Amino acid sequence: MTDTWLTTLITDTPQAGFELAITLSRRGVKYTQPDTDVLKRLRPEYAEDAHALTAASQVIAINFQTVAAANNYWRK
Repeated sequence: MTDTWLTTLITDTPQAGFELAITLSRRGVKYTQPDTDVLKRLRPEYAEDAHALTAASQVIAINFQTVAAANNYWRK
């Protein structure tokens, strides 16, 4: 992928930061597996797998930690 979509980690609110963390996580999957057909075919397998869902939540949490730190935890 060559498009530049991430220009900053700075967000106005923690909510926006969390949404950015989700976007980062989803983009990471797209970079890892760029074939949309494969992603769609695999989704039913992990959509009901508690371990896979927990792992996805961990990735989002790690990305949220990064965004929160970049935003000085939204302290003024």
